Amino acid sequence: MRAVVLQHEENVDAGLVGPALEAAGFKLVHRFRGTKREDVDAELLVVLGGYMGVYEAERHPFIGEEVALLAERLALGRPALGICLGAQMLAAAAGAEVFLGKNGFEVGVLPVRWTKEALADPVLAGVRPRTAVAHWHQDTYKSVPGATLLASTDRYSQQAFRLGDSYAFQFHLELTADVFDHWLVKDAEELTELHEKNVDELRAQIPKLRAAETENRELIERLAHHYARIARAAR
Repeated sequence: MRAVVLQHEENVDAGLVGPALEAAGFKLVHRFRGTKREDVDAELLVVLGGYMGVYEAERHPFIGEEVALLAERLALGRPALGICLGAQMLAAAAGAEVFLGKNGFEVGVLPVRWTKEALADPVLAGVRPRTAVAHWHQDTYKSVPGATLLASTDRYSQQAFRLGDSYAFQFHLELTADVFDHWLVKDAEELTELHEKNVDELRAQIPKLRAAETENRELIERLAHHYARIARAAR
């Protein structure tokens, strides 16, 4: 089973998702800012985050290429997993508008509220009503046609959705506390000067993510097994 992983930044990899997929029987095939024709037939497509926006396709031609691939896979009923930018791309592929959110930059370790549909979802069932996760985004999207909303925050209502067998998460469920702390340190100047954030306060939230790591890892493992079941059933 192949899981094609579309990566857009050198420091933004699959995190906890990679080992979970491998343990479920997938062979990871990595791409950087681009696709290959055979990716449409892969058992799974994983689309990761990035600093660019879906609406910046003229500056970043690979965005249109990846959205088109996702749209083709949706039409064929083949699953995908979208994270942050990847979630926005999946939303766009399904026909939703993606845009710069008006409620400001959402960054830090903050809880998401799972919807009642999420709590009854065959993969997500069993999660606590609120989960502490890493956020790093301002872009958002309108309701995705045909999708089920799974999570929201006070700042942005569209935080996760299920579309057929595909799942999308606006937040970074894949990040460990150590990796997110590294992001905060590495981009401290941008966070301070561009977004007017207090990096020390953001780093003080890291223990919350560390405390939630076991729960988040288990959720990712359930997702991996979900995709493996879909792949095996399609053989």
